[in-house]
Amino acid sequence: MAGLQWELPTELCCRPMAFVALTGLDVVYNAVHRAIWDVFSANRRADRVPISFKILPGDHEYPKCRTKRTSYEWYIPKGILKTSWMNKHLNEVPALVVVFYELDWDDSQWKEKQSECATKVEIVRSSLQSRNTKVAVVLIQKKTPLPPGEDLVASERAAAICHACDLSGKSLFVLPHTDHLVGYIIRLENAFYEHAQTYYYNEIRRVKSHKEFLNKTTHQLLFVRHQFKIAFFSELKQDTQNALKHYRSAYSLVHELRAHESNMLEIKTLAGFLNYKVCRLCFQHNTPLDAIAQFRKHIDLCKKKIGSAELAFEHAAWMAKQFQCFGELFDDAIKMGLPPIQTQNPGFYYQQAAYYSQERKRLALQLSQVGPMHSSSDPLSGGLDYYGQRPWRQGHQSIDPPDLDKEKKGIVALQLQERDIPHSELIITLLSNAVAQFKKYKCPRMKSNLMVQMGEEYYHAQDYAKALKLLDYVMCDYRTERWCGIQTAILSTALHCAYLMASVKDYIVFSMELLGRASTLKKEQKLRIEHNFIQVLKNKTPDAEPQCDHVSAQAAQSLWNECMASAGSNEFIIDVQDYIPFIQCKAKFRSPSFHVDEVVRLQVFVRADCPHPVSFTKLAVTLNNPEYNQRCVLESSSQECKSLVPGKTKCYNFSFVAKTKDVGKKVEMTGMEVMLGSATGRSVILRWRGAGGDAATSHDFLPPSNKSFWPDQEEDLDWDCISILQSTMILSRVPKIHVDLSHQPPALTNEMYCISCTVQSLEEGVAKDVKLTAGLKPGQDANLTQTTRVTLDNSKACDDSTPSLLPDVLLGDLKAGKKLDRCVYVSSLTTGPRLLLFHIAYSIDVIVDGQQIECKCQKDVSIAIETFVPFEVSANFLSTKFEPLEQVTTDLPFLMLTEIRSSSPWPLLLASASLQNIGVTNARHHKFQLQDVVLRKDECASECFCLRSPPPADNNNTMATGQYVISWRRHSSSPASPLISTTVTLPHVFLEPLPFYIHADIPPFGRVRESLPVCFHIENRTAVVQDVQIAIEPSESFMFSGLKQVHLRILPGSKQQMLYNYYPLLAGYQMLPQLRISVARCTTNACNLRRFLPHRIFVKPRSKEVDNDSIAAA
Repeated sequence: MAGLQWELPTELCCRPMAFVALTGLDVVYNAVHRAIWDVFSANRRADRVPISFKILPGDHEYPKCRTKRTSYEWYIPKGILKTSWMNKHLNEVPALVVVFYELDWDDSQWKEKQSECATKVEIVRSSLQSRNTKVAVVLIQKKTPLPPGEDLVASERAAAICHACDLSGKSLFVLPHTDHLVGYIIRLENAFYEHAQTYYYNEIRRVKSHKEFLNKTTHQLLFVRHQFKIAFFSELKQDTQNALKHYRSAYSLVHELRAHESNMLEIKTLAGFLNYKVCRLCFQHNTPLDAIAQFRKHIDLCKKKIGSAELAFEHAAWMAKQFQCFGELFDDAIKMGLPPIQTQNPGFYYQQAAYYSQERKRLALQLSQVGPMHSSSDPLSGGLDYYGQRPWRQGHQSIDPPDLDKEKKGIVALQLQERDIPHSELIITLLSNAVAQFKKYKCPRMKSNLMVQMGEEYYHAQDYAKALKLLDYVMCDYRTERWCGIQTAILSTALHCAYLMASVKDYIVFSMELLGRASTLKKEQKLRIEHNFIQVLKNKTPDAEPQCDHVSAQAAQSLWNECMASAGSNEFIIDVQDYIPFIQCKAKFRSPSFHVDEVVRLQVFVRADCPHPVSFTKLAVTLNNPEYNQRCVLESSSQECKSLVPGKTKCYNFSFVAKTKDVGKKVEMTGMEVMLGSATGRSVILRWRGAGGDAATSHDFLPPSNKSFWPDQEEDLDWDCISILQSTMILSRVPKIHVDLSHQPPALTNEMYCISCTVQSLEEGVAKDVKLTAGLKPGQDANLTQTTRVTLDNSKACDDSTPSLLPDVLLGDLKAGKKLDRCVYVSSLTTGPRLLLFHIAYSIDVIVDGQQIECKCQKDVSIAIETFVPFEVSANFLSTKFEPLEQVTTDLPFLMLTEIRSSSPWPLLLASASLQNIGVTNARHHKFQLQDVVLRKDECASECFCLRSPPPADNNNTMATGQYVISWRRHSSSPASPLISTTVTLPHVFLEPLPFYIHADIPPFGRVRESLPVCFHIENRTAVVQDVQIAIEPSESFMFSGLKQVHLRILPGSKQQMLYNYYPLLAGYQMLPQLRISVARCTTNACNLRRFLPHRIFVKPRSKEVDNDSIAAA
């Protein structure tokens, strides 16, 4: 049988659609007919009815209809399903034949054309030969027909042509060739579909009618056949639910058949067909779980139906095809929108298909002893009448074969044919499909496993390049996850591929890995591989790998000989980071950091894991500064020095002097190289990135070392305890100077805070170019930079141009044991803590490892200072009676009392204080009182100013009183030090306008029974004449003379005086007679005016000697 025998028939896999034949269309020479056919056949979207159209000639010979059987009593079926039955009903026997004929209702030759049309219909009926196929006629007309019932001529002639052609009215159609051709044809398709539905319905009934003639003793095959036909006709009828029901019934009946070796293949073939149909319809109905359950049931029922042991490979092939077909159905369903999951995807079914294909290959390899067939006739020639039967015994249903000789020849022919099938190609295709699915659903380990199998199949197919590419790709994952056994097996296959290809570099790499610690090979195998590896290094041909067939090994030997004789490059560079070779290498610096005046030391540890000792030619360490590389190379001629004993760790030490330009930088190992072989033969350079380690080395799992591990003897080396230290920091030389900072904290705002910096040399030589950088330490709040000023000159005050950090102040050279002093002054404009930095830098010549270098040394000293306010200033406004004021009356004197309270822990000297930019005027010339006053902590100093507020220039009701400038310094500072000027902005005052003003002139005291003259001054400050009512209220302590009540009229801007004589009656503080004032045109309250008048006066007692003059005056 052909190699494609396991492929499912095309007619089984396609979607069954009703077959309708179209006759009478000349699509070659008639443009109208061509346009009609294009609408029928082109652009058939999913919304159009499922019909398969085909153009056939009018006299086409359809398959003959067999004679109807009236009894099945003596009928013995020869098989289950004919190979031609599905194709016959899909493409040969139509459900409807449509005859197209051009005829208008008003045609002048109506009679003749009517007869011609009837003749064509009769020819079609005779060609169908008593089949139940329907016949319909479509009249192609040029004019658009009238609505039904309006054209009487059309109705009469339609009835006439139906009678002439023996058609029902439902089988005659009119197709106008107009602009709406597509719409008319879609309506025709719907009508054709109804006729086809009727045909398939009748066919189903016809098949069902046979059931009463069957018996289960001799007609078991017919039960299966009839159920399949009913299901297939239901699919053609687009009744998929009914089709699924009958396919399942047919599947159950197949497994009820008695199975034996002669019919086992037929049963499995039909079971596979039915399973395919059931699973496909389940996916189509969006019930994937039913499809999976059906497939599992199918596999469970059939996996043990192997049949003949000589043809066991057929069963494996059939099983592979079942899994492959289900995987394809599953994949198609996913493309149509079925949601898959990671644990249930098509990849698992492709994987199982590949497994059974591998089993098929294994069974086929056992057929190598089958000899050639000596026969003139081929038992596999000829076609099959029934699915699943043997060509040499078709239609045979008995248990024993009819001809044993033919049976043996047929089996031998199948075995010979199986040997020629490219099994590896089939397996690779299935594995490739499975890999694609597992990659799609993110199953990396499944993908890697199948890629290994693909590589092995490529190896068996002798496509070594592809095999090596796949195996090399997946080895990365297994190296990382440390699957040593799997890795070793893959490497062994890869080594075979490299040998058979004569790929020298790959052969070297895989040999080194198989000799390494991750390999699980036995010692004898490693010895053989090491011997071949040494042979390759000596530019000799290695021995053939075991398990290689003789022909391939001979071809490989020729390739190796050509390779050895070629004049190509004999140097191979291998990046060990991606492999696990038999040589391990680690490196570390002796310390995480070195000072520039120290020798930088590093150690390289090398270990071999091969069975025999191995020697290397060169060991080199490369650093990020190429100037150091020449000091880190080992090319000794001593063979003992470069010989590595298996399992023993060797340590090699390197050292160099760091460059001064690398101070503050990292010196890092960028790689290491170990050269194997020689220049005369072949050399292999193993290259490690960084400080060593390979694909099996995990730096994350190395235990942290609390103390340095510097073995002195090689016997003390423990490889697992050696950690990697890839980089070291080059630090500046440790300065040998002492820096002393003296100051008197805390600092006060605005003062020139003095910090004395003393640098004492402890060096043995001269420190050259000593420089001081002093000021605010960088990295602090940006506001501190704006409010901190640093200077070396305290003779003048700091301004905005003064920096916060003084860089590189040259102090000169400093000899051994000497000192340098410098004072730095810091002015802080705001309070709070500040961190100040004093950075001393210098250079000195030192000798390191016999080399004189100039080292730059530096030392940082930081101090934190807190800045406080030296004093607090407050100002209060009082009346001339020393009463607190909330508002100040314009053009009247008032008092401003300033108070300075010291908050400094150090005594302060107030040199002077003054008012500046005042908005008010001094009522009197004022001499400042705070001059050379010393204030200690919490002590206060006050000063009083008598001021007068002028009338405001605008309607503003507030006025600035100016600034209070205080000149001060610490009392302990030298008299020559500059004074610090602190300016305090005084508060604003609220102004109160006074349109009417009154005040009194009265002596400071009175005496009992002595005259007390009082003069009241009344002033009109408004622009209108004011009427004033004045009255004196009586008092028990005084008598008075003058007008008790008076009415005055005061002109604008003028004044009026009122004179009174008070006569005190009682001694002590007495209440004066109060003046009651009423101003008609002014809003000023009388109470507000009274506050300008005195309320009490001290009255002295009368003296013992009577003053006659006083009595006379009274």
